[in-house]
Amino acid sequence: QVQLVESGGGLVQPGGSLRLSCAASGSIFNYMSWYRQAPGKQREFVADIAIGGTMHYADSVKGRFTVSRDSAKNTMSLQMNSLKPEDTAVYYCYGRTVTNIHYWGQGTQVTVSS
Repeated sequence: QVQLVESGGGLVQPGGSLRLSCAASGSIFNYMSWYRQAPGKQREFVADIAIGGTMHYADSVKGRFTVSRDSAKNTMSLQMNSLKPEDTAVYYCYGRTVTNIHYWGQGTQVTVSS
């Protein structure tokens, strides 16, 4: 069974940090990314990383978030620093397999509030 499972969300104060993880199982993903969806808004791209290591970031998170992956462990992480209230959202892991099948995780809630 192919699965993407996120973890690491929670409540943090503005200016704080969180690290999200996405554990993949059941397949090799040649492309993985993070998306987020705030209440009442559409799901939006946050960051991605290809199997070769190429990364991209949304302008809103550049310089604050860092995406990484451990191919040996089949995991992807998102280090989030200098968090702002507008970063509050459910964060989703997305993966595309080498056979071009798409998968989403169940999401993890990140709340930035004092």
